[in-house]
Amino acid sequence: MKPLKELVRTNVLNMDMQVSDNDSRVRTESCVWLDRDENPYNSPYNRYPDSSMAVLKASIAKIKNVQTTNVFIANGRYALVDSMYRCFCTPGVDNVVIVEPTYDVYRTMAELNCVENRSVLLDADFQLNADRVLEQCDEKTKLIWLCSPNTPTGIAANPAEVEVLLEMFDGIVVVDESYVDFSSQLSWRTRLGKFDNLVVLNTMDNSWGCAAIGVAMLYASSELVNMLNRVALPFGLNSLSQKVAIDQLRDTFEAEKRVRFIILERQRMISAFMDLSICVQVYPSETNFLLVKFEDAQAVYKYLLDKGIVVKNCADMPLCENCLRITIGAKPENNELLSALRQY
Repeated sequence: MKPLKELVRTNVLNMDMQVSDNDSRVRTESCVWLDRDENPYNSPYNRYPDSSMAVLKASIAKIKNVQTTNVFIANGRYALVDSMYRCFCTPGVDNVVIVEPTYDVYRTMAELNCVENRSVLLDADFQLNADRVLEQCDEKTKLIWLCSPNTPTGIAANPAEVEVLLEMFDGIVVVDESYVDFSSQLSWRTRLGKFDNLVVLNTMDNSWGCAAIGVAMLYASSELVNMLNRVALPFGLNSLSQKVAIDQLRDTFEAEKRVRFIILERQRMISAFMDLSICVQVYPSETNFLLVKFEDAQAVYKYLLDKGIVVKNCADMPLCENCLRITIGAKPENNELLSALRQY
């Protein structure tokens, strides 16, 4: 890996990061705060959020077995991805490599930040080939984007191939693990100490069932997190989301119970789909959804839509011809879907 200062955008590296005394102090009710033009009434909603997110970071760090200095938090996965581009990729100069098919946020944010995207396809089994990825990299490649387990495929990347990228690539390898809690794979978060160029993304959307609050987490070396803090928006996560997240993180047992139920339902749905005559293939999944290939996915998609059942049409994505991505819902929802498909 290149020294981090060679990867960070020059303007970000040169930013004046001095913080005022008021901003650096813990804001408690024992003080009279007259520095932010806040309305003195309607407590607690009249105060700006805690920019440091110190309590939330501590809660996450304890559960994920990392240091608080290894944690960066943003308002959703889009904000995390955007922060990586704004910190490391100079518009019109640098490029990134995206392994596809995958979540469209990496491409969307590349376009928004005027950063060249170089696409590399997974193989026919939806697996990563590190050599093909490295062939697309040059001295201006700052980031490699991986999603593991991946969407829409549901398949985790071969750890040996990911390790090749981490050892051979001079830039930063970002592994999006938004679905890792549904997987048997060991999280790459546990290997932060081994690879300085590793960045791991995660959210509270899926396994925690908290998509409404928009809490997304990034894990990386303390030095890299410090650089990201330079581009973080002030008050990047509202107080209500922080409070709900902290409350949810106190009950890991309930979250784990939901995950176990989804995994059981996932197996039931795989068997049920395989019994359908219109189903060509059900791909293995380590997520809370299934990628299912049909004889005519477009027709099935429209049929389900007419029945009031909405799934994700992936037919226009590379390697996903005639495929639908179907989320594992609650048991009654899954039964309604199966009933409709059996009558197709």
